[in-house]
Amino acid sequence: MADDRNRRRFTDPRTAAEAAFKAATTAKPAAAPVAPAAPRPSAVPGAREMVTLRLDSAVLAHFQKDGPGWQDRVNDALKALVPASED
Repeated sequence: MADDRNRRRFTDPRTAAEAAFKAATTAKPAAAPVAPAAPRPSAVPGAREMVTLRLDSAVLAHFQKDGPGWQDRVNDALKALVPASED
């Protein structure tokens, strides 16, 4: 038992600080390189995108008054305003 008490180690603050500093400043092994993301395919002709659009309540009521399909009607009205060269 007496031997166990003599084997206790007391932490030297300077040694502990140097070990912490060394751990913080030692270069870490480089991580494996990350593969670049695959390029996004170009837009598919005729594909639609989900967007959020704020409309005046009167405009929304106009397109919704005929029931389902109002989003298609909004799309058709907007498409009619876009010049043919931008399709």
